[in-house]
Amino acid sequence: MRAEAVVFGGVAAFFAAVTVPYAVYGEDPAGTSALLIAFLMASLVSFFLTVQYRRGGRRPEDRRDGQVRERGGRLGFFPASSAFPALTALGVAVTASGVVIGLWLFLIGVGVTGAGVSGFAFQYAGDEE
Repeated sequence: MRAEAVVFGGVAAFFAAVTVPYAVYGEDPAGTSALLIAFLMASLVSFFLTVQYRRGGRRPEDRRDGQVRERGGRLGFFPASSAFPALTALGVAVTASGVVIGLWLFLIGVGVTGAGVSGFAFQYAGDEE
């Protein structure tokens, strides 16, 4: 994952280098915000990949002499289907509608979104592998 981290680090550096002159010479705050957010997102991905590389070390696909059979076995935990993504999406939609319609709908949406997010967070909290 080191190569991927370096690639996203380069993308982040590009957006950082472009954001500064655009902010100074451009008269468009929306463009400056978009470039800044692109820099932050690329930095986040680069940071995540760097941390994963430091935790796991080199993968077989990172080495020239790596074999396909070295990647055999368990790759990770993949959860079964869940209703929490749909519940969270519904909550966000109701919350956004509540901004337009009224406080009562907004508060309902916040509650539904909270239930969906907490369901995501604690869905497998009691499970042991």
